[in-house]
Amino acid sequence: MKEITGTILAGKSFDPIRGRVIINDGRIEAVERANTESTDIILPAFVNAHTHLGDSVAKEAAVGKSLEEAVAPPDSLKHQQLAGADQSDLVSAMRRTLQFMEQTGTVSCLDFRESGIPGARALREAAEPLSIDPFIFGSGDSSVLDIADGYGASGAKDDDFTKERAACRDRDVLFAIHAGEPDATDIHPALDLEPDLLIHMVHAKQEHLTRVAEQSVPVTVCPRANAVLDVGTPPVRDLLDHTTVALGSDNVMLNPPSMFREMAYTAKQFDVTAREVLQMATSAGAEIVDHDVGVIAPGKRAALTILDGDSNNLVNSADPVQAVVRRATGLDIKRVILN
Repeated sequence: MKEITGTILAGKSFDPIRGRVIINDGRIEAVERANTESTDIILPAFVNAHTHLGDSVAKEAAVGKSLEEAVAPPDSLKHQQLAGADQSDLVSAMRRTLQFMEQTGTVSCLDFRESGIPGARALREAAEPLSIDPFIFGSGDSSVLDIADGYGASGAKDDDFTKERAACRDRDVLFAIHAGEPDATDIHPALDLEPDLLIHMVHAKQEHLTRVAEQSVPVTVCPRANAVLDVGTPPVRDLLDHTTVALGSDNVMLNPPSMFREMAYTAKQFDVTAREVLQMATSAGAEIVDHDVGVIAPGKRAALTILDGDSNNLVNSADPVQAVVRRATGLDIKRVILN
């Protein structure tokens, strides 16, 4: 049995509680108010709701390039780099990125893994010795679902994904698809596939938002990546008003997969509250893939990030939730628990 004391950002509303979290056999047994002198801030570990970990072999290679030049299939710089990468080098690069994510408080990521079955196997191998648990959206032929957790489509204009969607239904696994990144023309076709998750939705209009709400489709937004690629700004406030919205860092070649950076950028650029952003970075992604993390509550898996509230950066913060979302960095982490 373990006991962690400090200011706990508890439950789905992240209400700050001075007290202790009691952990037994890898799960949260109790969250209790108690007197404590600890200045630590205890929050749920993050779920990065959209990554492309294969890009780890080509960090910053796409600086100054457009969306088409940088990442669009099949001939972009990203796909050239993946095609030329040695398998052992790819596994090593993805493992190093996963280790960085563990170190900065991420318990899981929802990864769109290129290269079909070999790509999915490479990510399984990369993650095998680690505590972080990637949810793999595979690509290529639907046989990838023998290895992957679900299917991740590049976009409705890139190919006909009807068979892959049907295969996901047959296996009762998730089907996700990029939509509305360069423009809005692929959003309705993506929604016609009745996806379980949409990625980006930068150019979503009211007609798309209405369908998203009617179909109860969650959305992952990646604001920093959209800014780097200069494709526009997602309507985060409108999306939150219509559906569940999660936060992702997208391509590793464009940005480090730091949820602290992602949260701070989102909180400062959009009409959202700090609590909404923290939910986007934790429980929203967990709920999409049914992972038992993202909330500090009895019965939940004990996946926690403990920050030093007395660090040079966080000391004298007036509001712990605002401090976590807008100010904290990986340097403020005292410990990460990924049971």
